[in-house]
Amino acid sequence: MERIALGAGLSLSQTAWTRIGGSHERLSRYQDEQRLIYGVTTGYGPLADTLVGGDHSEALQRNLVAHLSAGVGDPLSPQQTRATMAARVSALGLGASGIAPAALDQLLTCLNAGALPVVPAMGTVGASGDLTPLAHIAGALMGKGWIRHGDREAEPAATVLQRLELAPLEPGGKDALALVNGTSAMTGIAALNDRLADRALRWSTLITVAHAQALRGRREAWHSTFGKLRPHPGQQKLHQWLGILDDAPPDAMTDEARVATDALQQLSAPIQDPYSLRCAPQLLGAVADQIDWHTQIVTTELNSVTDNPILPDTLDQALHGGNFYGQHVALASDALANAVITLAVHAERRIARLANPRLNQELPAFLTGSETGLHSGFMGAQVTASALLAEMRTQATPASIQSIPTNGDNQDVVTMGTIGARRTHHLLALLYRILAIDALMAVQALELRAEPHLRSEATVQMMAWVRTRSPALTSDRPLSEDIETTADAMRCPWTMPSHLGFSHYAD
Repeated sequence: MERIALGAGLSLSQTAWTRIGGSHERLSRYQDEQRLIYGVTTGYGPLADTLVGGDHSEALQRNLVAHLSAGVGDPLSPQQTRATMAARVSALGLGASGIAPAALDQLLTCLNAGALPVVPAMGTVGASGDLTPLAHIAGALMGKGWIRHGDREAEPAATVLQRLELAPLEPGGKDALALVNGTSAMTGIAALNDRLADRALRWSTLITVAHAQALRGRREAWHSTFGKLRPHPGQQKLHQWLGILDDAPPDAMTDEARVATDALQQLSAPIQDPYSLRCAPQLLGAVADQIDWHTQIVTTELNSVTDNPILPDTLDQALHGGNFYGQHVALASDALANAVITLAVHAERRIARLANPRLNQELPAFLTGSETGLHSGFMGAQVTASALLAEMRTQATPASIQSIPTNGDNQDVVTMGTIGARRTHHLLALLYRILAIDALMAVQALELRAEPHLRSEATVQMMAWVRTRSPALTSDRPLSEDIETTADAMRCPWTMPSHLGFSHYAD
């Protein structure tokens, strides 16, 4: 999904097109038989008590898109729009929705041509799917609303369709209902969040290793035996990741030393590191488990039929139900949001420790490169990290519990899944800025430590990666651009150091 969101093409197999054609033929036969089918021969929502004959079929579908095109606010990003369109193609491609092949082909063609409808982000409660954002997409296919084509500014949709030599879609049967009735906006955005969260976890792991090396940490706590005796999958994964990235066996402290019975002696340092290092496998491991659960939910949703009614090929009837209901994605998005904030809390504490001369193992205060006091080093950047974390915490209220009855009390419980997915996407953007500050400081600390024997191959690679984007802080300078440039690069899957790549982990 991420590749498609970033510009890759999408196609359906001939088998999929056969399924799609079959479901449309079933719907056409049901219409000829004048069966009672929601949204095809009835009105919508609480108006489903109105029977609508075949003479009004096209008007019924057009009016659905028209009345739902009520979104407001800034539009979804191009990546979020592409992900939403791709998720809708995936759901309809399973061949149980009754959409006409030509209608689905219009959606697929626009996606592959980079003709992206302008979709206001706000206006969906995630109950009967993402009706409002999907209606803006369907409307654009019909020549209504606005489309951004390639690098152009937004243009009237009809203009772009004409350029692409596409006739405006004229929905009939169940075409409009199939296009708008599903969880595709929340699912597409959640799929992007999933990969961003996984990448953030990998960065957090690598940066934690850099901290341990800069602060001469005790790697005993990362020994894989802890994971064997507390076998949460995520914790076991993190013991492995930390071992790979640290490039050395754990330096287990032996208990061979003896303590005299009458001993009362002050050691130069505690025999254990603070939790930000010592509990890294447990903290990051718990986040890994949350991401894995989120991946499972989103993957299932991407491969599901999420509209109503459905037209299965195993039954000779249209089934009315609630597969459009986005509760799974809503709960998963909220859980991922908590995990994302947890990563931010960990990163902010790492940053604070490196900045504090009482805690950073004799490194200069705020990692100043020279003339401490005249120069303040990363003092301002640390404040920014604290502010970003505070902003994230103010957005920690779950979206999935914010049900507000609507639609004439027909939608009396709603999921707010798209709000949850959008919120998590914003939290990830803030997290990457904190991680960028963390990475800049960790590299500066390793350089100031000037002990190359402490560095693993992975941290050497990270140092080079960071330095191509931000030079060493030898004297005070504005760091805003360094932070933003590094954060943007960290988000991108194509710029990751190889030690962060999937091939280096046995997931």
